[in-house]
Amino acid sequence: MSKREKLYINGEWIETNEYTSLFSPYDGEVLAEIPSATNEHIEIAVKAASDAKNILKKMPAYERAQILEKMVKLFEERFEEAAKIIATEAAKPITTARAEVARTIQTYKFAAEEAKRIHGETIPLEAAPGGENRIAYTVREPLGVIAAITPFNFPMNLVAHKVGPAIATGNTVVLKPASQTPLSSFFLAKIAEEAGLPKGALNVVTGKGSVVGDALVTHPLVKMVTFTGSPAVGISLRNKAGLKRVTLELGSNSAVIIDEGVSLEKIIPRCVTGAFTYQGQVCISLQRIYVHENIYDEFVAEFIEGTKKLKLGNPLDESVDLSALITPNDCIRALHWIEEASRQGARVATGGEATDNMLHPTVLLDVPVHSKVSCQEVFAPIVMINKIQNIEEAIDYVNDSEFGLQAGIYTENIHVALNAADKLQVGGVLINDIPTFRVDHMPYGGVKNSGIGREGIKYAMEEMTEMKLVIFNRN
Repeated sequence: MSKREKLYINGEWIETNEYTSLFSPYDGEVLAEIPSATNEHIEIAVKAASDAKNILKKMPAYERAQILEKMVKLFEERFEEAAKIIATEAAKPITTARAEVARTIQTYKFAAEEAKRIHGETIPLEAAPGGENRIAYTVREPLGVIAAITPFNFPMNLVAHKVGPAIATGNTVVLKPASQTPLSSFFLAKIAEEAGLPKGALNVVTGKGSVVGDALVTHPLVKMVTFTGSPAVGISLRNKAGLKRVTLELGSNSAVIIDEGVSLEKIIPRCVTGAFTYQGQVCISLQRIYVHENIYDEFVAEFIEGTKKLKLGNPLDESVDLSALITPNDCIRALHWIEEASRQGARVATGGEATDNMLHPTVLLDVPVHSKVSCQEVFAPIVMINKIQNIEEAIDYVNDSEFGLQAGIYTENIHVALNAADKLQVGGVLINDIPTFRVDHMPYGGVKNSGIGREGIKYAMEEMTEMKLVIFNRN
């Protein structure tokens, strides 16, 4: 019999009247029974977070850092357990799941370090007439209760990117994890509890987004909403949030440009990894590749060869590279998008079919710009490779998108690189790397429909604090 999970509210594990079954994306096995929170549960959770906010705010920074450091130690001790949870509930290959746990540990480490570096600045008021004999400085204060709504694809590390900086800055959190991956968040709650986080500082509530998400976003005691997910949901939440602080990370159809004259030996494996890691279910997954016509045929041939070496199967198998998509409907949708692109003139160079819920890694050539696999976020192991005559043409293709999270360019010409860095309409430009690169302390976020605000511990902490100005009049 599968385990029946409980909500985590105010340091207590709470049963509910309604539960839903959590199924493995890989084999359909029931993994657990997940509680469905009601509006009453949300009210209690938010009230608990609100009551705890002054405790966390008044806690010295070094004590908050110590709690985060204890969380790091507990994650390290339970590393394999954490990886297996991710692999099982998210169908993430176990080697990739381990990489996520390692990054989760780094994220909480950065949060512990940055907790001790929150500071303001002095303002030279005497620089303006009327400012004589006054001393001014700024401080950063926590906002209060933060609603964190997180996606399925990085169920530990993307949660860490919200919970870590919140604790570091003295904010409290009500966390609503993705419906498919709540086990990672329940695991986190146990670790935070054991690390000594005060009751109410972290609450985990699960259930339908239309119930839980909306209740959190509109609650008057919630002062900030931080969301990672689809543009449609993110924009809807922002419209409901009113004057609350909001950060949104909404995905992309990330692209890389390959200039002539570059060596393909290192680039090909890197691009294959960027396109197909975790079945392409990554916000900065490499979805569009634009290759100079002089090296296009060679690039395509080597890319297809690398793609065909990837192994599909059970996510707990150490040798597996790709497993099932998160739901059967996502697999069906991806197949429909491939069919649409084919009808519009694209060529399927490899893949294009599915085994059970596993879509074979798919390479498409000559894809029209209006095909869904090009202009929308595919979130599946599908990549398109199109030929370009020059870099300016490729930059125009990259920018002709409603998204703008990250983009990459491979070139040996510094002038081309700097020109691309200037013209690409994205939140991050990667020179001689794929757009899928991310380390956890860098500023991360996009423009256009890729969202607003920045993650990366220090930058998330700035989003989660309010600047206060203090002035002493010495006259």
